[in-house]
Amino acid sequence: MTRPLIITDCDEVLLHMVVPFRQWLDETHAVHFDMQERGFAEALRHKDSGVVVERELVWELLRGFFETEMHRQTPITGAVEALHRLSAIADIVVLTNITERHQQPRADQLATHGLHLPVQWNQGGKGRALAKIVAERQPGVAVFIDDLAEHHHSVALHAPDVWRLHLVGEPEMADYVEDAAYAHARIDQWAAAESWIAEKLAQGPAPIDVDNNQGVFS
Repeated sequence: MTRPLIITDCDEVLLHMVVPFRQWLDETHAVHFDMQERGFAEALRHKDSGVVVERELVWELLRGFFETEMHRQTPITGAVEALHRLSAIADIVVLTNITERHQQPRADQLATHGLHLPVQWNQGGKGRALAKIVAERQPGVAVFIDDLAEHHHSVALHAPDVWRLHLVGEPEMADYVEDAAYAHARIDQWAAAESWIAEKLAQGPAPIDVDNNQGVFS
């Protein structure tokens, strides 16, 4: 058994992504990004026509952003300082949905902001990848942090004794994002999140009882 472990997402948890992505789309591609829309299906529209951007082009634009524009991303308020303090009591791994070719650029990007952390790339639900990390490191207790509900569900299925914190660090998005049903808590500010994380690391593994009536974890 090793030190406690924190497994955290990057975009909208550690670094702003959608705001610089929106700015780049507007400046370079004449595309408007409505951040109040759920998902990208209707959110991205051509400015001249109002027509929804084709799904294939959406993914092309996202890849282009990560290829050339990662320097636009800045830290979420309090994230860097909180992780520095938490590193005194836990190991920290970044589990981020990017392609393998962007793994090292992401690590380098975080290092420029003072976060020298191992980065694990992933595609799709994060539960299996997280379970593998936990199996390799064997922590006595682990906390998972992410802004997307589907990843909390995935982790609940594959690593139910890991504490799950729903954190949406982008203020322009937070009010429009519903609480993740499979997270143990929703906290969008790092000042409060840090205390919750430290408390759970001291408490031990999360309970794995399921409330079958509500479909959520207690």
